[in-house]
Amino acid sequence: MRVLRVSHSAVVDAWRERERALRARGVDVRLLSARAWDEGGTRVPLVPRPGEPVRGVRTLGSHPALFVYDPRPLWRALREDWDVLDVHEEPFALATAEILALRRLRALLARRPAPPFVLYSAQNLAKRYPWPFRWFEARALRGAAAISVCNDEAGRIVRAKGARGRVETVPLGVDAAVFSPAPDAARRAPGTGRLRVGYAGRLAHHKGVDVLLAAVAGDDRLELVVAGDGPDRGALEAAARPLGDRVRFVGALADDDLVAFYRSLDALAVPSRETPGWVEQFGRVAVEAMACGVPVVATRTGALPDVVGGAGLLVAPDDPDALRAALGRLLDEEHLAAGLRAAGAERAASCSWDEVARTYEDLYATAARPGAGGAPTAATTARTAAAAAPPEVVVVAYGSPDLVRDALAPLAGTYPITVVDNSSLPEIREATELAGGRYLDPGRNGGFAAGVNHALAHRQAPGTDVLLLNPDAVVTPEDVETLHRALHARPGIASVGPEQVDDEGTTARVVWPFPAPAATWLEAVGLARLRRTPPDRSFVIGSVLLLNAAAIDDVGPFDERFFLYAEETDWAYRAVRAGWRHAVVPDARAMHLGGATSSDPTRRETHFHASQERYLRKHHGAAGWTVARAGAVLGAAARSVALRGEGRASARRRLRLYVTGPVRAESAL
Repeated sequence: MRVLRVSHSAVVDAWRERERALRARGVDVRLLSARAWDEGGTRVPLVPRPGEPVRGVRTLGSHPALFVYDPRPLWRALREDWDVLDVHEEPFALATAEILALRRLRALLARRPAPPFVLYSAQNLAKRYPWPFRWFEARALRGAAAISVCNDEAGRIVRAKGARGRVETVPLGVDAAVFSPAPDAARRAPGTGRLRVGYAGRLAHHKGVDVLLAAVAGDDRLELVVAGDGPDRGALEAAARPLGDRVRFVGALADDDLVAFYRSLDALAVPSRETPGWVEQFGRVAVEAMACGVPVVATRTGALPDVVGGAGLLVAPDDPDALRAALGRLLDEEHLAAGLRAAGAERAASCSWDEVARTYEDLYATAARPGAGGAPTAATTARTAAAAAPPEVVVVAYGSPDLVRDALAPLAGTYPITVVDNSSLPEIREATELAGGRYLDPGRNGGFAAGVNHALAHRQAPGTDVLLLNPDAVVTPEDVETLHRALHARPGIASVGPEQVDDEGTTARVVWPFPAPAATWLEAVGLARLRRTPPDRSFVIGSVLLLNAAAIDDVGPFDERFFLYAEETDWAYRAVRAGWRHAVVPDARAMHLGGATSSDPTRRETHFHASQERYLRKHHGAAGWTVARAGAVLGAAARSVALRGEGRASARRRLRLYVTGPVRAESAL
């Protein structure tokens, strides 16, 4: 397999271990990199090893998202035949748009198919970029055959933004031959003197070194060695002076010195905090320290929980007391450090360059042969298993045990049942157990989306389809079977729902177009009925909704910012952007009382419109929400004048709600 890889960060020799490991596996990888790049405040030139197939390309600009390459070397390289083009730049970057445009133009002129391309993303904050970067990103994600991400949240974000190809979390690699434990004779013995805690990284506010200093200051048994440099160094050194010899600053360290630094520690602290524009995207120092046999204590922020997981201790950010307590445990608990060293070694091994190369080789194979026949892929096998296994019924409850009992009764003994009880009521536990279901109490009322995610994270049989069933809805086993057959009758269906009637047999609408700013204005002028519901721009309501297990894996969990309402709308929209579709099944029917689980219409209406605001802000930006809000205010104001009685009162409530702002009004509930 021949792969052309473009990466400005490949100026760093250590980062090119990925390509070396791929070549060792027989993959012919050619590399284009920047001639020089600023890495951690230092200008790093490209210095190829003898015979290494890497070429430096002149760049214009210094920001990772705002630079471009000299197009001439790219154009010449794209003249060759490649099985895969690997663009190791963010999807929204100017360089990505430049490379993909050259790829397309070269294919048009040569009158041959363009090679499939693979993208990379580390962005684990859901950002909406200004035009044209938002357009660059959307086009790149839709066209990518595969995307590698360095943390799970980045994967969820690119799926939500429309990625259709395979998305794979691939850790940033660590060289196991370099980062390894010190010989037993040289390792510091535990319990002798102070616990030597280390920090390695940039000395800036978002890294939380000030919190680490406060933690160390409160326990005389701790000493701290700080490796790194940055804008906050002077202030941090001043803050550390009262601690005397318990804190030392050693500056930025080269690789060999960094390994010796790790080996000299009893623990490494990674005290990062979250800011509006930044969270940890990986935390390479944590993996390097674990590879050197050093226990890690990190904050529960960004990608650190994924990287550290059970191999280290996690604490809340900006909490010196919690950080101090975790470090103290390494002194006080006899076998804790040894257990963390063993778990850390296992975690670091999964991040070795050999493992990274193996994953990339598989990713390239997927990209190069997306429609290849032959043996079934793992994804095909999983889809077949999901179609054969019965779906798991999930009910998220808050009160109303009688309704829960009625919803479960027809399905008892036929389908696996899970009830997530946000109200922690003994009566709901009893109703669940009587139906032979599994009762889960998350210990809080995080809303419907959080309840669904709790059930998805604790599925009785991972990989099976999931039927979301409202407590105020009733469906028969036969209708569930009809839904299940329809879900897998053709590929690409993310969810299906039945026709619905109320308790008097009146048919209810179950298919709706996605909310949009313009739709609010149509409603304001009384023309909402003119909106069409084409399959690629509509969804099925979530009161009785069967979700495809493959779509759940591809799209990701529900967005827990939606407390009540619109959570299935958001998930469905993300699924459509990822290439999935939704359908109603006329041969299946369910009864839905609608609103029976809530006795407070004002609270229910506030939650509904707050969710609409969140949806519009998320998918149409602040400007889209402003347009929608203006339409809602105009329509409510007109109806408050034109209508009489309850209609006028309802319009005035809506007007007050939108003038205040639905989310703000919800926060006051």
